Amino acid sequence: ECLCEKNKRVTNCRVDNGRCLCDAIGSGVTVDCTTLTSKCLLMKAEVMGSKSGRREKPKDAFEDTDGLYDPECENSGAFKAKQCNGTTCWCVNTAGVRRTDKHDADLKCNQLVRTTWIIIEMKHAERNAPLNAESLKKFFTDTITNRYLLDGRYITNVLYENPYITIDLKQNSSDKSGGVDIADVAYYFEKDVKGDSIFHNNALNVSIDNEALKLEKTVVYYVDEIAPEFSMKSLAPGLIAVVVVVVIAIVAAIVVLVSSNK
Repeated sequence: ECLCEKNKRVTNCRVDNGRCLCDAIGSGVTVDCTTLTSKCLLMKAEVMGSKSGRREKPKDAFEDTDGLYDPECENSGAFKAKQCNGTTCWCVNTAGVRRTDKHDADLKCNQLVRTTWIIIEMKHAERNAPLNAESLKKFFTDTITNRYLLDGRYITNVLYENPYITIDLKQNSSDKSGGVDIADVAYYFEKDVKGDSIFHNNALNVSIDNEALKLEKTVVYYVDEIAPEFSMKSLAPGLIAVVVVVVIAIVAAIVVLVSSNK
């Protein structure tokens, strides 16, 4: 037996030719513990863990289901382009994020569209003085390259605009070259900064110049190599309401104008 340092959502761990190999919970796919596990397999394991109650939760914890579903994964660990929940289906990108409206089971997803740019935006708690921008950049660059094994050339920007921190990760399909995927890196990172680390007994300590940094909000944005295919139906109800009000106002103005001319 061995310990999978980079993924606690596994079982049946064993040593094979000096490597620690384990079975991902929920799928049974063998994962190599010397590198990051794919996001698709991690999401599947999280859903299965929530269903079975295997994971211990604080008494005041409640489930956040935004973005979480039971995904269909290829044997390689990649997301299948088409994902379904019962009779409702949608297309996803390589990060497993929905990029179309939801349809019935006849939906066709011809390809798994590549996410080439991931933007991680964080906001830290109020402080008396701003952070040192160079120290902050060094911390996050070192963390991403050493902890998540991402080649530094894919970290294209670490920007600090007090109190916001923005990290840009860019990677084309031709750039991956057998290394870790930026979608997997972003998923591990987001879990770390939100206090739900996937690593086994190895929580991330966010510290800049030996001072612990408290992060209040983290949002991840995805940019695909092909634009998403959302229709007006996918707009937020509030935005649709605003559009309707504006249209009604324009129609009313036209009616008044015509009446006045008469």
